[in-house]
Amino acid sequence: MYFGINKRIFLISCLLVLSGWSLLYAEDARKLPIIINGDNVEYSADSRSVVASGKVEVIYKESKLTCNKLTVNMETKDAVAEGNARLDDKNGVIEGEKLIYNFQNKTGTILNADFRVNPYFGKAKKVEMINQNEYSMKKGYFTTCSLDHPHYRINSKKIGMFPGDKVQSQSSTIYLGSVPLLYLPRFNYSMQEALMHMQVEPGKSKDWGAYLLSNWRYNLNKKLNVRMYLDYRNKLGLASGFNVHYDSIVGKGDYKFYYTNEKPDDVTSGDPSEYQRYFMRLRHKWNIDERTNFTAEFLKITDQRRKYDLDRNFLKDYFFREYEKDAEPLSYALFHHVFNFSSIDILLQKRTNHWFDQVEKMPEVNYNLPSMQLGESPLYFENSTQVGNYNKRETTIPKVTLMRMDTTNKVSMPMKVSIFQLKPFVASRQTFYDTGSAGQSGIVRTIFYGGIDASTKFYRIYNTKTNFLGMDINGLRHIITPSVGYLYTHQPTIPGYKLRQIDSVDSITRGNTATLTLINKLQTKRKGVSVDFVDFQVSSDYVIKPKSGSNTDAYGTVFYENDILRNTGQRLHSDYSDILFKLKILPYSWMRIESEATYEHSDHDNVNYNTFSLANYDLIFDIDKNRSFSVGQRYERKGKNEVTAGFHWKLSPKWRFSVYERYNFKQTSTLDRGLSEQEYTLTRDLHCWEMDLTWNSKKGQGSGIYFTFRLKAFPGSEFGFNQTISESKSGAQ
Repeated sequence: MYFGINKRIFLISCLLVLSGWSLLYAEDARKLPIIINGDNVEYSADSRSVVASGKVEVIYKESKLTCNKLTVNMETKDAVAEGNARLDDKNGVIEGEKLIYNFQNKTGTILNADFRVNPYFGKAKKVEMINQNEYSMKKGYFTTCSLDHPHYRINSKKIGMFPGDKVQSQSSTIYLGSVPLLYLPRFNYSMQEALMHMQVEPGKSKDWGAYLLSNWRYNLNKKLNVRMYLDYRNKLGLASGFNVHYDSIVGKGDYKFYYTNEKPDDVTSGDPSEYQRYFMRLRHKWNIDERTNFTAEFLKITDQRRKYDLDRNFLKDYFFREYEKDAEPLSYALFHHVFNFSSIDILLQKRTNHWFDQVEKMPEVNYNLPSMQLGESPLYFENSTQVGNYNKRETTIPKVTLMRMDTTNKVSMPMKVSIFQLKPFVASRQTFYDTGSAGQSGIVRTIFYGGIDASTKFYRIYNTKTNFLGMDINGLRHIITPSVGYLYTHQPTIPGYKLRQIDSVDSITRGNTATLTLINKLQTKRKGVSVDFVDFQVSSDYVIKPKSGSNTDAYGTVFYENDILRNTGQRLHSDYSDILFKLKILPYSWMRIESEATYEHSDHDNVNYNTFSLANYDLIFDIDKNRSFSVGQRYERKGKNEVTAGFHWKLSPKWRFSVYERYNFKQTSTLDRGLSEQEYTLTRDLHCWEMDLTWNSKKGQGSGIYFTFRLKAFPGSEFGFNQTISESKSGAQ
């Protein structure tokens, strides 16, 4: 029989295997070889196969296979492994009695399998490797617990595993130890998501009584998933709703609906015994192309209880987190398009809830041309134009209706003079109003602007290398960056009190202001990387001959018009406004100091304070990943003076402890001196779970004990129980 040069090399490799217990097969010099190690190795040239036994190990590309007996077809890359078969690749590890596997396609079948596909562990009667990114498992279970007898598991007739993406199962039962807890017809969990598919929160509060909040999430397909809400509050009754997330060819978004028919147990005599309360919200975003997008949001609240109690707010009562972000959300539709050198926005904004104070824009068109060089000249031009129909709707004053066109044209000439970067500019702003405050029509207001921005930079390098106090200083670079921006606003041709007031555009007055900023930095190198060792910034506005005295329009809006205080005859003088300070220090890689403060010269009522109105600082120690400590202060001249402190400490491999406290040193009409908040958390490692036991107390809001269970494989997934001793925080989902 004739062998080519490659086959001769292969036979020599076989001899090496028999003598040194290794074999190297190279079917083609351009292909990666299959490397086989075994106690006994036999090669059949006729069938082009290798049979190995004993301690067998096969390495091919990113896969490693071990077993007691192996047969490999070197032509097709098909293999049959028997006895303690184990396949290890980048997706995980699968073990079983028998494995049929193709090294080239990474497909195969393994019987009576144990598997580890990050972050899951499990067992199955049969595992089919459909491709490199999909496994199908029959009659088995999966869990994130690595124990032979896991603390919890999900048993299923069929499991679909997509490494790094998702896991799906049918006819599933959740077990806690050996106890079945819940049956699920279908289970679909995305590894990209932080939340569990089922969340339950029982508890008790003063306003709700005993309550049980729950939500279930179903992934119907890759582009559509639904979350169902079912909540019970003993003092209010049942509430339910749903949330739909979708992704379509015309954009993606979500629709949320939540409904309750409240039956409060503390009804005032003469008031209804039931209140219908619900809200619906639709959000949508469509990226039409690289330059164009469309965004819209619609919110509608129906609240019968608010008719009898104006302090009621549906968002505050049921969705407090959303209420904190925006207490009066807008309904709007926004179209945005970018041209080659400019952009346009078309905004339609409507008040959909009559108790919100909002400005309707029906519509508003904004055109923006950024700074653009005029030919070969040193001049740059920019424009901003806004046209809109407006309705200012508030609950306490009549509706204000206005059509306005506002355009600003600005010309600047950046230059460098010696060591200074200069940017002088002039601008003209024209605003057209269809109606004035007294009913006059066709008003055009003109405002002239002028000014200059100037900055420079100085630095000096010090060849200082020291480890004094362990601060690791490898050279110092001191950078000083002073800058000043001067803006002059000429007196508008029409004073504000003659205009209908919609927003700040209509209340512009004469101004003469210089903004001064000084930045100081000390830089050093640590481990070859430049670090801002010290960063200190000071800024303030110097107001030249500020306006005072006032006129008032029909709606009570105040406008300044001369330099004499009407009531006192006192003339205001030029002065600095509040001085802002920012400081950041990094003395060590594990320690940082951050601070900011506001030094107030005078208040709006012309009272001189010359004191700090605001001062905050934080001192943070990140000793290592298991230990940290921080202390800070929050000072407000007209408010609180609180010191905060917290630390996290790992007591042992299984236990962690953390503390957070706020102490108020200042007695005010709304705040009492003493501890404002204290929270203590003890965390226990439960192998595949972590449990937090937390006690929290806030002055004026009550105290509570919280139990939180968190999957270590998915830190964002958690469920918990809390028992409120007095009054709990508002909010539901």
